Amino acid sequence: MSDLPRKAVTRTAKLAALPLGFAGRATWGLGKRIGGKSAEIVARELQQRTADQLFRTLGELKGGAMKLGQALSVFESALPEDIAGPYRAALTKLQEAAPPLPVATVHGVLAERLGEGWRELFLDFEDKPAAAASIGQVHRAVWHDGREVAVKVQYPGAGAALLSDLTQLSRFARLLGPLIPGMDLKPLITELRDRVAEELDYGLEAEAQRRHAEEFAGDPDVVVPAVVHQSEQVLVTEWLDGVPLSEIIADGTPEQRDRAGQLLARFLFSGPARTGLLHADPHPGNFRLLPGPEDGEGAGSWRLGVLDFGTVDRLPGGLPETIGSCLRLTLAGEAETVYELLCAEGFVKKSIALDPDAVLEYLLPIIEPAEVDAFGFTRGWMRAQAARIADPRSPAHQLGRQLNLPPSYLLIHRVTLSTIGVLCQLGATVRLRDELARWLPGFTEPPEAS
Repeated sequence: MSDLPRKAVTRTAKLAALPLGFAGRATWGLGKRIGGKSAEIVARELQQRTADQLFRTLGELKGGAMKLGQALSVFESALPEDIAGPYRAALTKLQEAAPPLPVATVHGVLAERLGEGWRELFLDFEDKPAAAASIGQVHRAVWHDGREVAVKVQYPGAGAALLSDLTQLSRFARLLGPLIPGMDLKPLITELRDRVAEELDYGLEAEAQRRHAEEFAGDPDVVVPAVVHQSEQVLVTEWLDGVPLSEIIADGTPEQRDRAGQLLARFLFSGPARTGLLHADPHPGNFRLLPGPEDGEGAGSWRLGVLDFGTVDRLPGGLPETIGSCLRLTLAGEAETVYELLCAEGFVKKSIALDPDAVLEYLLPIIEPAEVDAFGFTRGWMRAQAARIADPRSPAHQLGRQLNLPPSYLLIHRVTLSTIGVLCQLGATVRLRDELARWLPGFTEPPEAS
């Protein structure tokens, strides 16, 4: 029997309470204002109460509900600051924390998957989880050979919970929309549901992590923990110390913020070129900043530690060359050629005709970070982009509604948006153009034929 709230009716009721709770608090707020309390104070209280309920409900349910919360947390940069504040703390909690499973349940999973003598595999095992996420929690331990390890234990019933939650959440997507104004949550939830089977398979995750660990072994910028042991519902990897990116976002120095942002961009663009895989879950809870080696290449600098390879996009040839070519040609003002490429790749449906110059005008502000040598990502810049595209009165909104996202680009699009969200949370100045030129096929002008 699972310790997750598994019964569909129970989980559905809890999820349904979210939008109902938002409406109830709005009525409560109106009463407070009639009673003489200022609108500003009431609004702050409403937002804080909503954030508290959001974290408590999504965190307790874990599964797909919590995964949606984690996905939303990287987009808080797009919210107006007076709304974002109360949600920020609650949503970022979802990146690394959730109510833990009872110790007996954890021991039961370990005994079932590693054998009754599972304790003999460890010199030490900490019952209190070091982190808890949407489908599993992580315990710190010492492997029998003396290595410090992270033991990831999947929640019993996680698969059923994920599918049930995401089905229910898709029905409430419109009601949950005010959390991220202008963003259509239904495609995001659909995509999350499509990836459930892969993320539940720790064999696939171990394979993806091994490939990254081998490729980045000895890298001066990126550290990926090696896989120590894997079985169904249990994954053991080397332990990785370091400062969580969520702490850098909250309290990091400008140097740490810029370095973290540069390395995040470098890893996410170089990964597909080097491994044929795209790490597709770039929320701050999956990254650490740790000191570089004492000598040799990278000495005295920070490195980026990368965790959780449960969600990856398989790109054997690296990122599609069309992306790099469109970026380069858009920056060059080649409206007609860009439009032809977008049509050929399916971003513009055959039944729709758009003005190439209008498409170029739509794209240029979004790709501004690739236009300059170094770009300062800020919440203000992201809010301006979100507002431009979300405003129903704007030409950008009308044009954006007519563009199409081909299925093969779904994860790439999500990773790009999420990464930009994290860079804006960091407030990092990043030489993004350098990373694109080095790792993105098609971004650099192709050599002329001799």
